[in-house]
Amino acid sequence: MTEEMATEVGPSRIEVAYERLGDPARPPVLLIMGAAGQLINWPDGLCAELVDRGLHLIRFDSRDTGRSTRFSDACPPDIRAAMAGDLSSASYTLSDMAADSVGLLDALGIGSAHVVGASMGGMIAQTIAIEYPGRIRSLTSIMSSTGDPDVGRSDPDAFGAAGPPPADRPGYIDWSVRSMRATGSPGFTFDEAAAAELAGRVYDRGFDLDGMMRQAVAVLASGDRTARLRSLRLPTLVLHGTADRLFDISGGQATAEAVPDAKLMTFDGMGHSLPRALWATFADNIAEVVYRAEAGVGGAPVPNDSRP
Repeated sequence: MTEEMATEVGPSRIEVAYERLGDPARPPVLLIMGAAGQLINWPDGLCAELVDRGLHLIRFDSRDTGRSTRFSDACPPDIRAAMAGDLSSASYTLSDMAADSVGLLDALGIGSAHVVGASMGGMIAQTIAIEYPGRIRSLTSIMSSTGDPDVGRSDPDAFGAAGPPPADRPGYIDWSVRSMRATGSPGFTFDEAAAAELAGRVYDRGFDLDGMMRQAVAVLASGDRTARLRSLRLPTLVLHGTADRLFDISGGQATAEAVPDAKLMTFDGMGHSLPRALWATFADNIAEVVYRAEAGVGGAPVPNDSRP
């Protein structure tokens, strides 16, 4: 796995850090992580399962995360005002982040890809399907929602008294582990050592609290996608946990209800995380929707001239 940097990406002409995993001749799968999530937040083990099923993965740092372009000079994000309906502090929207994602495909010479998004990444994946239908072969939306404020609600006590992350590395790691435990999957074993190791890597690559808040405001500023999701015609998989405290299961249910013929899979005890015990199941089902799309089943076939 070699990290690379794409420059002048998309309409915003940003830099995007990315990795490609697996054989580039195989079906391309773009992985989009959630708010503040870096490319390394896609578990290596899950990626290995997907590569073993004959898929070529592209995982990357979205704008304002990791080693990609930060929007530090933008208007300070005001999440409380945004939640109250004042969106004036929005520096960008999910449409801008979708354009970044498609711009990365352009930079890599990939005409269209299967898109898998988790949490906010699922919202970006949905936006790609709506706004760039020719660039997406299949959609997988994981622990996400439609933008309808009445579904996928968050538990206000999910983070407890965690507060903002400390600036020092040990403090950040401790905060991150506590947060992952609080929002994770109570029905599965929590690996504290692995969580701490990941938190250290995230800190070292660059964690930006303001960037996370800008992304959160972007979600609120992007509105409800439900009506537009009903117009989609592509193979779609929705994965969601019954114990998700950040986007409750109604978000996944609403997504699957909105997209025609979408397949919904729910998992008892899964929260807002990707439990190791489910990696093989996730990979099996993501691969199934990918190959169903490649065969032109359950949606319009992808033209041959749009493949890499």
